[in-house]
Amino acid sequence: MTALDIAPNEAEDTLDQTAWYGTKAGQALLTLVVFAAVLAAWWLYVRLMALSPLVLPTPYQVWESLVDNTASGLLPMHLWVTLSEIVLGFILGSAIGIALGTITSQSPLMRAILNPYILASQAMPKLALAPIMVIWLGFGIAPKVVITALICFFPLLENTIIGLTSVNPYQVELFSALTASRRQTFFKLRIPNALPVIFAGLRVAITLAVVGAVVGEYVGANRGLGALIIATQGNFDTPLMFAVFVYLTIVGIVLYKIMELMESLFFSWRHIKRGD
Repeated sequence: MTALDIAPNEAEDTLDQTAWYGTKAGQALLTLVVFAAVLAAWWLYVRLMALSPLVLPTPYQVWESLVDNTASGLLPMHLWVTLSEIVLGFILGSAIGIALGTITSQSPLMRAILNPYILASQAMPKLALAPIMVIWLGFGIAPKVVITALICFFPLLENTIIGLTSVNPYQVELFSALTASRRQTFFKLRIPNALPVIFAGLRVAITLAVVGAVVGEYVGANRGLGALIIATQGNFDTPLMFAVFVYLTIVGIVLYKIMELMESLFFSWRHIKRGD
């Protein structure tokens, strides 16, 4: 391939970057257009099919329920319960996953011994564990936190092991040639290499934590957004159910963006690109 073959592609990329849709404002506008189109298609489908709000409410009915139940304090009250479960479960599961991943990454024998048990713990559906957790830990916040931690645990464990073991062998040889100790190699080479991968696991885990908290609330809870979903199902209040979905979606997006912000603040010295 010659320089003449590459030049047109580079010119095309330059044109794409300078076009209006290549700017952040243009991309934000396109996102809003797609969102408006989805809402319009949703509203049109409900009207054409003459669906009852019990089956599928219109976007306006969901918005109305969202505003009314937010103003009354119903949704914020349940939100804080679920948010506390998300944060506590995320911290617990991430801490255990990172700690166990760090330990097992240093011992291939321990990885071989623990791997079947770790896989078995992840193969078991967390919803199936919820009733037994309620029996063991009661109807308080503890079973929800434990289920959330179990869901967050595996991504951090895997990413920690991968980050700590996938170091460039030439860099390891260089540290060895410089007579660096195992401790120095671990803290000055392996950990910096693993941190971006660990943060990728944290971004995945924080969104899974939302799922874990809601799943935990499906069984044996009378507070929280998951419990509210069950209550709205029994009351046939479908607009409120969709309003809860909106809350959970916003919570997941905000928490994910917080993790991205933390990553950019702690690793401003690195240029971490994820395909943007």
